[in-house]
Amino acid sequence: MDPTVVIKTPNNSHQQHMIRTIRAAMRLLMIILILGFFFLWIIMPTNTYKLKWQPRIKSKVNTSKYFGTQGSTLLLYTFPVLFFAVLGCIYNHLGKHLNDHNNNIPERSHNKKKILGLWKQPMVVKGPLGIVTGIELGFFVMFIALLVWSFSTYLQNSFAKITLQSAAEDGEKLWESKLESSGLRLGLIGNICLSFLFFPVARGSSVLAVFGLTSEGSIKYHIWVGHMVMTLFTAHGLSYITFWAFTNQISAMLTWEKVDISVVAGEIALVAGLAMWITAIPRIRRKMFELFFYTHYLYIVFVLFFVLHVGIPYACIMLPAFYLFMVDRFLRFLQSRNSVRLLSTRILPDSFELNFSKTQALNFQPTSTIFINVPSVSKIQWHPFTITSSSKLEPEKLSVLIKCEGNWSKKLHQLLSSPSSSVDRLQVSVEGPYGPVSTHFLRHDTLVMVSGGSGITPFISIIRDMIFNAKALNSKTPRLLLISAFKNSSDLAALDIVLPLAGTPYDLADLNLQIEAFVTREKQQPQSQATKIPLSRIRWLKPKPTDSPISAVLGPNHWIWLGGIITSSFVVFLVLIGLINRFYIYPIDHNSNKVFAYSYRALLNILVICFAITATASLAVFWNKRENDMKSKQIQSLNGSSLTPTASPESMFYNAERELELESLPRQTLAEATKVHYGERPDLKRILFECKGSSIGVLASGPKQLRHEVANICSSGLVENLHFESISFSW
Repeated sequence: MDPTVVIKTPNNSHQQHMIRTIRAAMRLLMIILILGFFFLWIIMPTNTYKLKWQPRIKSKVNTSKYFGTQGSTLLLYTFPVLFFAVLGCIYNHLGKHLNDHNNNIPERSHNKKKILGLWKQPMVVKGPLGIVTGIELGFFVMFIALLVWSFSTYLQNSFAKITLQSAAEDGEKLWESKLESSGLRLGLIGNICLSFLFFPVARGSSVLAVFGLTSEGSIKYHIWVGHMVMTLFTAHGLSYITFWAFTNQISAMLTWEKVDISVVAGEIALVAGLAMWITAIPRIRRKMFELFFYTHYLYIVFVLFFVLHVGIPYACIMLPAFYLFMVDRFLRFLQSRNSVRLLSTRILPDSFELNFSKTQALNFQPTSTIFINVPSVSKIQWHPFTITSSSKLEPEKLSVLIKCEGNWSKKLHQLLSSPSSSVDRLQVSVEGPYGPVSTHFLRHDTLVMVSGGSGITPFISIIRDMIFNAKALNSKTPRLLLISAFKNSSDLAALDIVLPLAGTPYDLADLNLQIEAFVTREKQQPQSQATKIPLSRIRWLKPKPTDSPISAVLGPNHWIWLGGIITSSFVVFLVLIGLINRFYIYPIDHNSNKVFAYSYRALLNILVICFAITATASLAVFWNKRENDMKSKQIQSLNGSSLTPTASPESMFYNAERELELESLPRQTLAEATKVHYGERPDLKRILFECKGSSIGVLASGPKQLRHEVANICSSGLVENLHFESISFSW
């Protein structure tokens, strides 16, 4: 073990061993669940499942007076995924006790590390998929293979039953019967994709965390699957429209059957999906982001009418991912109701930093993001920003850096920076933070961070985290090389954010940091610019006593609470829907599926799900908030002697004299570590190949072209010690 690891208690080693053993057992159980779940998808289109297994399962489960025809899909598809999510919560909770130690523990097997490193290298850089690692490419190919296998098997089994005679008996031509059958199977394959669509967008998901993924980094999976979903569902709809047109049944487009498929509901869902799909085209999304943003709220219409279209028994197949998304979405809604405490802003030429108060219990990893809403600028717009602070270095503060690019950020910048502005307090709501469960930057000998423009923001949090590790923990940190490309010299002010605003004794003296800044559009330093990195202007605000520090939302910071919400809400759903089926639906329908309306049954299930999630999540948040308030009061009572009895509430957060603190910060160290190059771009290939060390971590953040260039260099195979990772950022 690395000698820099700090042993806090005598039983620490034994406890760590027990936790690792439990997590290993849980990993095995989760692997079994994953294999069983995908085996079910593979076997589902076969006649073996349809003619043998499914009838047996239905005969034992679907005869229940409590769950009826949806019992089998709840058992086979919904329960395993939610059980996996709960196991993931426990697994992640136990992992929090290991993260501080794992960062400093070397890999046990060099061969395993080398093989895994190869799979994590970019395999595809250019093209519609963007940067794709070997692991991602492998899973993508397997997923496509599953879709091809399912579609071909469905078609083979269905076409075997379609003959000239059977088509003639239905008054159809052979190709028309096959077209209808193909259209149905396209819808079935689309539902497979839909079952995975909402996993990447649950920001506080335990499922993503188990696989070491973040919601920001998984958005590309949502995009990939979204294209598949809409392609298949559009083909499904066009196939049926063509079939109805050639068989003179075009009036079928206006049917809403009581105990069968509702065509109108499917058409409404398809139109909503097409609206989201069209506005998500990259060119439209970039130029009209607000249109894309608001149109995506049609997902509510899409999912609602999809369930009404297919009925709740079949919808339970895609339900688990959306269920977890609903839990996450409601928890975010509850967090966003509070107004948080904004302490100060640091004004730069083309950007500004917001500094919030946070509770010490709120911990997050470098590269995490937070969503911000400022009602005075826009009541409905939420924007994600990468956190620049470190929860270790600054335990009571959270900072973000915002670039003045869009209308929203420009309005906020003007509001805070204008000398004539009388604003001394700003109402702000937040969601998050969201980020990786753990990081492994300390395992490298050298860490190279390549940024372009606003891509520097995630690296600021990494540097601050390294400052804490080097100074407070006396840990061995890797050599840090920050390569930043800017268009203009005024953008160099972003480097001023590398060090915290105030209130910490740490600087760069204990860190092996080198900053290479490149100004591409100016050939020499402007004469008006000082030789040192320009200092920023700070404005301290006066938050109200009712403004609360940013606290840990139930989820990534409280995995056990999240697992409890998922479990209790699902139990409440099962109990309520079981009672409704037993005493309301069953006396009418008797599990025949021929009397009680499909749409009404689906609507009842949706309402019960919403109630179960709302009730259990609200209760959990209320209970957790009460405990946090009690702890806060205890801390205030302990620190009460340090406050003067006559002090106003505002004076507890604001002191104009603190503006002078910035001058005492050790900026000279930062200036000495920085070298500015004018009129040139970084020679990334030369810089990366000249880096020394057996393991060099290479992080890239910024424009697509820059990230692709770095990925190409690392995956070229010319050197074996480069380990690439693309970092998502919001600014």
